[in-house]
Amino acid sequence: MTRLSAHLRRFARDEDGTTLVEYAFVIALFLLLFFALIDFGRLSYHWVAAEKANHIAARIAAVRPAICPGVPLVNLRGDLTTARFGANCGAQAGVCATVATVSCRGVAGQPTVNEIWARVGPLLPNTATPGNLLFTYSYDATLGFLGGPYVPMVTVELADDAQGVPLQFQFATPLAGLGALAAGQAPTTTGAPSPIRFPSMSVSMPGEDLALGDNG
Repeated sequence: MTRLSAHLRRFARDEDGTTLVEYAFVIALFLLLFFALIDFGRLSYHWVAAEKANHIAARIAAVRPAICPGVPLVNLRGDLTTARFGANCGAQAGVCATVATVSCRGVAGQPTVNEIWARVGPLLPNTATPGNLLFTYSYDATLGFLGGPYVPMVTVELADDAQGVPLQFQFATPLAGLGALAAGQAPTTTGAPSPIRFPSMSVSMPGEDLALGDNG
């Protein structure tokens, strides 16, 4: 019995292996912080890059022919039949005919969409497609003149594609599992966290056209 008690006392005082246990907790916390910095750094980059891509897309769309079908080429006469060609559309109500807003999604193969996608595609997450670009052409009476080229307000929005699939950021590291290990718990998953959905972003600017127009 005395011998057994001596062994128990020696076992209680033995600290061999405690360093390994402490190391296991510390390394899990270190890896969690390290990979979190990497992934959230990637998230910040893609967020800023998506905003920049949106500005680039709007700028190109504003100086190219309309992507959507149904956008008129010239400002037609409104209800004011006495207005002369060349009169500013915003000078008086009815000078130019009001045009309905036209929207469409980007489609690969359309020349302007191809030009835009070549510039902005590399800045967006890998899951992005031209269908995530929504183009809108809306009438603004302060732009253009009667008989002159139709100059709409051009809006480009990063949004869900035609199938409703949102633009998402995909994590690359198993942060949830590392977090459980750092907390001293058994991880319930070894996969990456759920993707983060990008909010809708839009940029609007007036269209540009240097054409002289028709009828004056």
